[in-house]
Amino acid sequence: MKRVNLYIWLYLTCMWAGCGKYLDVVPDNVATIENAFTSRTTAEKFLFTCYSYLPAHGHAGAVPFLAGDEFWLPYPQVPQFYVNYIFEGVAMGNQSVISPQMNYWDGTNGGKPLFRALRDCNIFLENMPGVPGMQERERRKWIAEVKFLKAYYHYWLLRIYGPIPIIRDNIDISAGTEGVLVKRAPVDSCFNYIVQLLDEATPDLPLRLENENSEAGRITRPGLLAIRANVLVEAASPLFNGNTDFANLKNKDGQQLFNTTPDQSKWVKAAEACKDAVDACHEAGLKLYEYNPAVVSTQLSDTTITQMSIRNAIAEKWNSEIVWGNTNSMAWEIQRLAQAKIDPSRLNNLGLRSMLAPTLKMAELFYSKNGVPINEDITWDYANRYELRVAENAHRYNLIPGYETVALHFDREDRFYADLAFDGGVWYGQGKFDDKDPWTVRAKFKQHAGKSGMFQYSITGYWPKKLVHFQNVIEAGDGGAYTVVEYPWPVMRLANLYLLYAEALNESQGPVPEALHWANLVRERAGLPGIAEAWGTYSRIPAKYTTKEGLRSILQQERLIELAFEGQRFWDARRWKRATEMFNTSVQGWDIGQEETRLYYRAKTLYVRQFGTRDYLWPISENNLILNRNIVQNPGW
Repeated sequence: MKRVNLYIWLYLTCMWAGCGKYLDVVPDNVATIENAFTSRTTAEKFLFTCYSYLPAHGHAGAVPFLAGDEFWLPYPQVPQFYVNYIFEGVAMGNQSVISPQMNYWDGTNGGKPLFRALRDCNIFLENMPGVPGMQERERRKWIAEVKFLKAYYHYWLLRIYGPIPIIRDNIDISAGTEGVLVKRAPVDSCFNYIVQLLDEATPDLPLRLENENSEAGRITRPGLLAIRANVLVEAASPLFNGNTDFANLKNKDGQQLFNTTPDQSKWVKAAEACKDAVDACHEAGLKLYEYNPAVVSTQLSDTTITQMSIRNAIAEKWNSEIVWGNTNSMAWEIQRLAQAKIDPSRLNNLGLRSMLAPTLKMAELFYSKNGVPINEDITWDYANRYELRVAENAHRYNLIPGYETVALHFDREDRFYADLAFDGGVWYGQGKFDDKDPWTVRAKFKQHAGKSGMFQYSITGYWPKKLVHFQNVIEAGDGGAYTVVEYPWPVMRLANLYLLYAEALNESQGPVPEALHWANLVRERAGLPGIAEAWGTYSRIPAKYTTKEGLRSILQQERLIELAFEGQRFWDARRWKRATEMFNTSVQGWDIGQEETRLYYRAKTLYVRQFGTRDYLWPISENNLILNRNIVQNPGW
């Protein structure tokens, strides 16, 4: 029997009495679907349609970047350079039930229509067995890919809205009004169904892509298992595991949608899933990326090599640690927004936007050079971090010798300098490949990187250098172009998986050596000592890593640092139930309108954010509640 999309039917049933020709839409739709599966070629086009709904992970307007606390933008902006979408709608507290921002339930205001995506995935799965002229192995592989996508779309909706309707199959045409009035499923049921789909798909996916040129971006077994690990870690985390804040969220029949008692066994399952994913990645030959300086003609310092290993782990296309990259979301626009104006001779270049600004909080997040938080390091003067210092020649690979900048910028770990550009810092790449003669960032008012007009400037005085490919070119000429080396957005990389594994081990077993091992691999690539050595030698709390609670704090900060500016912080803060602590604060940057150094380095409050318990779950548009009386709204909306 033919099936149609759930939400089309919700609309049609509301029109039942007022439009006798509502079924006129079905014949054309059916003909299109039947034609789509008449050959391998047409079926493959439908497969790509299923992939096309993937969220734009690498777009600045996607959920993770501007809805959290790691970036801020100038406000208001001139229309020519407007990128405020979700920033104005969510970060500034203007989310609503009438017309929700980044609405993935309906596919409006920047969100993709993921229930339509689920309809198309179901259409594919229903029709794929009958496609003629296909090898059975390939048929099973395509089916497995779409089962993965179906699981991932459920997962994305679950992360945003909490309990959602599970769309196992498209609804029969004969279902009638009551048959389409579905309700939300309990959180545990949603997670179980997602994992079920992933488990069904796993055996039929390849360890590696057979044809990387034509199949780049399609899911593999390591990619699926890594997402499965992420799903189970999220299911075990406080937002979804024993959350009493949403104890009163129930369907209209009284069915409770959130479990309220923590289940420790979920962390055990998460750790097992992480191990399975790590083993598959290693079997496929994946490893943490290390920069090969042989591609440049000059001898580079160890400092630059370490920092380029950190930068290129993100920006180098299909490098050795990319477990899954989204080719439907190429990092293009976000690089233009992240690039500072480093070339004084090309300030009229309008191709780079220079507006995506990390907050002062993010600059303070990174460790000292000793690998511990700056407020814990017994050798680092945290109380005087806003005092001024002059960089010396010994700092030349990180700071401009002889330049006065803030003490906060001295003696930090390599990820700080790899990830961030700031006043007094240096910038390797963009045509300068000798690290003894890099670009310099001078960001005070009217300096070449600083604010000099009404648009294209960092509101905080920082830029996310990490996101910019080092071979991008700032072209000459008035209004010249900014030539970007695009890369698929790394949805999952090996460092992320290692840190998930470390977290799951600590939560399930406590601070065991193996938990430290996986985190230490990531720290080693960043040029840092292991956790035990760093805390035992430099921290004011030397035994912190020896308790579950202490190691939890360390591993959470390790994730926030390693994955900064990659769209992970937003999700982690929510699943840990720390968003009310992290997001409900003042947004600060430097006083960028000042020319004098002393005045520039005054912390300036740009906005006071408010984030309440209701904000953990986004609102469902009120129109859906009208169409389907069985759908209940999230608390507080």
